[in-house]
Order: sequence, then structure tokens, then C-alpha cells
Amino acid sequence: MRVPKDYYDEIFDFNGQWEVASKCGLKLLDKAGKTIVVVTELYQDNPGTSITYAGYSLAKQICERKGLQLNDIRYIECNPDTNSKLSFYDEEYFEATFPEASGNTGRPQYKQLSAEEINTLFI
Repeated sequence: MRVPKDYYDEIFDFNGQWEVASKCGLKLLDKAGKTIVVVTELYQDNPGTSITYAGYSLAKQICERKGLQLNDIRYIECNPDTNSKLSFYDEEYFEATFPEASGNTGRPQYKQLSAEEINTLFI
């Protein structure tokens, strides 16, 4: 169950929960002056924390290493299609917003993106 490379431009190494070495696919897009950060779950090729459980920490690490500002990005999580018979592995995209980015506390908010919204991102 390998993730096709067309989902990402690079493998991004990050510190997951409890500083465990972790990996995700990363694609940066520029749309109308806004950077869209797309992180892709790599399943068995990720030895550590999933992108969803890394959330805010992963977003911060990407911004720090890529010279981005957290408040100036759209952060998208991708669960890629792996051609599995299990619906758990169907392609899905979620936009995450982190209260911490605005100095607040609370849980991240996730919004599943429609096929139309996804197409708009990549066209």
C-alpha cells in the first residue's frame, strides 16, 4: 500500500508525538498570493506519528523550515487513495485551522473538502 508520488513533491521529516521521527508527503502551492500547505499521510512509509495527530506541531515545523507564517497559510491534510478495498483508505482532503495560530486554545477544526474544492486547489 504505497502512496503514489503524484500526491507530494517531497518527503518531509518531522518530530511527531514524544519527539518520534515521522514522515509525511509535502506539497506547497501558491494560489493568489496565499501558500497552500498540503501534507499527505504516508501510511506504512511513516515510522511515527500520523499527520492528523501531529497537527499544529507539524504545521509549525513546516512553517519554520520553509520560511512561512502560520497565519498566512491554508493547511490541508490528505489521506491519499491507495486503491484499497477498505473505505478507510479512500482519498479525502481536510482543511485544518488551529486556534493556537491566533493565540487561543482549543481543538483544531477540520473541514472536509468537496471534490470541487480540491480541484480548485490543484488547477
